[in-house]
Amino acid sequence: MTKKEEAGSIIKKAVDQGRKALSEYESKQVLAAYGVPVTREALARTPEEAVQAASRLGYPVVLKACSWQIMHKSEGGLVALNLGCEDDVKKAFDRISGRLSGPVDGMLVQEMVSGKRELVVGMNRDPQFGPCVMLGLGGIMTEILNDAVFRMAPVDMLEVEDMAGQLRCKKILDAFRGDGPVDREALFRCVSGAGQIGLDRETVAEIDINPVLVSSDGSVKAVDALIVLA
Repeated sequence: MTKKEEAGSIIKKAVDQGRKALSEYESKQVLAAYGVPVTREALARTPEEAVQAASRLGYPVVLKACSWQIMHKSEGGLVALNLGCEDDVKKAFDRISGRLSGPVDGMLVQEMVSGKRELVVGMNRDPQFGPCVMLGLGGIMTEILNDAVFRMAPVDMLEVEDMAGQLRCKKILDAFRGDGPVDREALFRCVSGAGQIGLDRETVAEIDINPVLVSSDGSVKAVDALIVLA
C-alpha cells in the first residue's frame, strides 16, 4: 500500500465512524503522505510510552492531548512546551490527563521546533470552485491581521510564488533578522499537498495547518494541523 493509499484508509476509517475531523496525529500522517513537511512525533498512551518517545525524538519535546474532538488544545491547557527531561514529561502527562473531560487517543509527543516566523496553509472546499488553497501569516496573527491569499487547486510552483508575493507580510519570507530565507520548495509542498488532498479526497472539507513554523535556517514544518471531514 502506498503512502497516499494509507492516507485514504485513515480518512475512510474516520468517515465510516461518523467523525467530523481527524486527530492532529492522523491529520499529519495524511499531510506527510502528500509531501507536507511535518514535525517528528509519536502517540503515547502511558507516561512510560511518552518518556520512551521523548528519548527517541530527543529533548526538548512538546506534549499534547490527542483526539479528533479536541480542536483548541492550548486554550484548554492541554499542551506542554519545552519539556527538557523525563521528569518534565511525566509531570506534564499527569497534569494534562487531569484536565481532560473525555477519552483521548493518547498524548502526542512532538519534537520542539523553534522559529520566529509563523505561516498558515489551508484548504477550503468552495461550492462553486471546488478545493481552494490558502497561504497567509500564521499563529495568533492569522485572525488579527487577516493577511492571506487564495488560489484554486491544483497549484504549481509559480502560482505558490505568486501567492507569497501577494502577501503584505511577504518580506518575512526573505532573510529576516539574522534568519535565512524560507525554503520555497518546502513551502510549495505545503500548499500543493493541501490542495491535492482536496482534489483526491472529496470527504475532506477543510484543512488548517497553523502554524507552519519557519526555523532560523529557513526550513518549514507543520507544527499543528487539523483536517475537517464533510
